[in-house]
Amino acid sequence: MYFKMSRIDLLNMITIASKAISSNSPLPSLLGIKFDVKNDHIELTASDSDISIKTMKSKNDEGVFEVYEEGSIVINKNYINDIIRKIDSDVVEIEIIDGSLTKISGNTSEFKINGIKSNEYPLIDFNKPAKSFTISSTLLKNIINQTYFATSSQETRPALTGINFSCDGSSMTCIATDSYRLSRKVVEINNDLKFNITIPAKSLLEVARLLDKEENVEVAITDKKAQFICNNTIIQTRLIDGSYPDTSRFIPNNYDYSLVMNIKDLVHAIDRQSFIKNENDLFCILKLSMNENEIVISSRSQEIGSSKENLYFDSYEGKPLELSFSGKYVSDALKGLNGEKVKIQFCGEMKPFILTSLDDETTLQLVLPVRTFS
Repeated sequence: MYFKMSRIDLLNMITIASKAISSNSPLPSLLGIKFDVKNDHIELTASDSDISIKTMKSKNDEGVFEVYEEGSIVINKNYINDIIRKIDSDVVEIEIIDGSLTKISGNTSEFKINGIKSNEYPLIDFNKPAKSFTISSTLLKNIINQTYFATSSQETRPALTGINFSCDGSSMTCIATDSYRLSRKVVEINNDLKFNITIPAKSLLEVARLLDKEENVEVAITDKKAQFICNNTIIQTRLIDGSYPDTSRFIPNNYDYSLVMNIKDLVHAIDRQSFIKNENDLFCILKLSMNENEIVISSRSQEIGSSKENLYFDSYEGKPLELSFSGKYVSDALKGLNGEKVKIQFCGEMKPFILTSLDDETTLQLVLPVRTFS
């Protein structure tokens, strides 16, 4: 293997591929990036078994890229990243000079790194599934950012650590829940498809991080994997086995109380009230007292003290109501909404309440209250 390439282009490819590498992988080869060099293109591949990334550059693309000898090698991600990032040259050359010993050079600098033979790298099937649809990168990022925080971090219920994507026709529903809160977004896609899959949230976060500009993303799926194809990069992730719980029964159909107010005002009020919490509490529990004349948010701790704040609001419908909730859960839900105003609908003191934006009806957030302190 021997090729010459623009340093910036190669660094960008290394940065993209590195997103799939886990620092605690038991396989030494999975700590590296696999370089596959052909006469007309180069492919970089990385994986942690859950998520795999392949990114490619061809001779027809802009920038310097010349191939003198085909071949492949696996190089530790940290070594190759540091060398290419720090080398003082616009163009770098990489050559296998003896077995797996790899020379990296540019201007007056030269490095020789022991790589790993490519046949020791696990075989990854990047064949594209037949079932696919196209979605804008902005909309895909919105789906992920507006739902992922409601997934569970507990591996005892694996399905809840992912976001469920279901489609029957052209309407796709995306749901995340940890059984204490729920986020749902409904979007229209360009194909008439039927599927029900659950994708790990951590894989989707990497997808969102790699989508840095407005472009179309092709999503291809089977019952075992999902691919996100954008330009010259494929991000492939395994799916979570097992059925996702039926969450439709969690969402109330009728509400007796309704509050409309500014999203940012409520987020800031929750933030101001959330410093008061007992030492052993994971989240601050806040109390909301509502009637037609005033909305009051308050917090109290026997060890620390108490605080309260009157909120500005647009409207409140229903009888007086008091309930308590996790400040973090409601703040996360509010930040997952687009728009200026939030409509919060309640069924009662200990029943789930939902939050929706007046400007975007495609997104719904649900939070379970907690027992009211006295």
